[in-house]
Amino acid sequence: MNANDFKSNDPIAWCPGCGDFGIVNALKKSLVKLDKKPHEILLVSGIGQAAKLPHYINANCFNGLHGRALPAAAGAKIANRDLTVIVTTGDGDCYGEGGNHFLHNIRRNCDITVVVCDNQIYGLTKGQASPTTDTGYATKVQVNGVILEPFHPLAAAIALGCGFVARGFSGDPEHLSELIAEGVRHKGFALIDVLQPCVTFNKKNTHDWYSKRVYKLDKTYDPLDRTAAYAKAEEWGERIPLGIIYQKDRPCYEQLSGIDTALPLCRNCSPVDISGLLSDFE
Repeated sequence: MNANDFKSNDPIAWCPGCGDFGIVNALKKSLVKLDKKPHEILLVSGIGQAAKLPHYINANCFNGLHGRALPAAAGAKIANRDLTVIVTTGDGDCYGEGGNHFLHNIRRNCDITVVVCDNQIYGLTKGQASPTTDTGYATKVQVNGVILEPFHPLAAAIALGCGFVARGFSGDPEHLSELIAEGVRHKGFALIDVLQPCVTFNKKNTHDWYSKRVYKLDKTYDPLDRTAAYAKAEEWGERIPLGIIYQKDRPCYEQLSGIDTALPLCRNCSPVDISGLLSDFE
């Protein structure tokens, strides 16, 4: 397998210079590293610019409602544990509309990987503040600047016991591809928050802004140290860490429920002819 095997023929609808281009390239590279084939992968998304990403990869795809990607992804993994289930979502889609599902799917710890394309703004709906927008940033809606403290997704995930918490940068697709691959290999819920520019609506957190601040955690950092992980998760401003912030193995939902040893639900039912239903969409 190579990256071209995952190339889709769908025309890309992102703005030139969007950070999503780096993320989709990193995801393709990670699938090659994992030696995955298109039919073994399910990409799940909600609504937003990041939610378009599955259309640009040759694999199974499910587009859900705004903020509702995680329950669909969990259901698919429970029904067919042989699938590699990856969610591609945005900071608004996942942490805003989907905040409740974010919290409780970390608790359930289904074996899914969640890649959050975090541009710190709502891009598809034209530039209002998202949960991760920096305090003081002025938008068309928050004309006097955002007054709320940003949501800290990595710290929240660690507090909830998430077993794999990482941060990547769209400007470094090779490093990001390694993080995604490690997230997929992790048995349980894996969160990878990816910093990326929105060239149209976020004029503060640009590619250059991130590039001057991000740094990779070195080999002396211990991702098993939860106290250190909290500190790194909260580090923001002049220095922003990239890498695996926290990692700890714990039983996933499939193991706790016994699904891992039972006949998969997708193979425990009679085939159904849906050709009539599909004809309605022709």
